[in-house]
Amino acid sequence: MTAPQKLLIRRHSGHASDAPDHPFEISLRVPTALEVVEEAVDLVARHCLASGLAPRSARFNLRVALSEALSNAIVYGNRLDPHKFVDVRVVVTADSFSLHVQDEGEGFDYGDLPDPTVPEAIEATEGRGLFLIRQLMDDVQFNERGNSICMTMRRA
Repeated sequence: MTAPQKLLIRRHSGHASDAPDHPFEISLRVPTALEVVEEAVDLVARHCLASGLAPRSARFNLRVALSEALSNAIVYGNRLDPHKFVDVRVVVTADSFSLHVQDEGEGFDYGDLPDPTVPEAIEATEGRGLFLIRQLMDDVQFNERGNSICMTMRRA
């Protein structure tokens, strides 16, 4: 049985409004289980949509990028270890939505990833997740260790 997800929403101002000019943070602890990815993505997407993220961005860009980041963290970062968790933090401001995904793994060298668009990689079954994330997000950063990704979408 998978541990439940834990959600925490913190407002950075005294306002209860979800308006874009009132920044807030969503924190979610996700168990290392692929079957919870869709539920976690739905939860985050609903809060971002309610906070003014354009519906197309919420329905596609955010969902695909967060699904890929969570799946990578669960499979490659935590190596499907059920005793580990993935932490998701979304910071919503007037200008952007920043999604931070951090696993408990050893990390990886994000600068040493093969290009999935070269002819010899077209048939590969792996290696497209980070490529998709980079195409869908306005900015993508990793921590030095390589076990945390920050994906930013600017408001239109």
